[in-house]
Amino acid sequence: MQANNPDLSRLDARRRRIYYRAMHRGTHETDVLIGGFVAPRLEGMSEAELDALEEVMDLPDADLADWLSGRRPIPAEVDTPMMRAILADANDPERLAAIRGPK
Repeated sequence: MQANNPDLSRLDARRRRIYYRAMHRGTHETDVLIGGFVAPRLEGMSEAELDALEEVMDLPDADLADWLSGRRPIPAEVDTPMMRAILADANDPERLAAIRGPK
């Protein structure tokens, strides 16, 4: 288990389900973008934050990948604080360097 991944044995059923959905989105790009945001934060999220996260995760992978990578702008109807937090994480220079690896 990676250092930033939660201890699944300590999570309630909802958080385990969210973790699985975040890490197994269907495309590698969204697994990295969504899963990488969720893993280190999941244990500390409130019920309201979990609700907001699930709303984002219900969106189509192709759209999420395009919005979070900057290929397309995020539409106003899904431009929520949770989407902005995931976008900020996806564009964090340290995270991008870790994903890309050494040059």
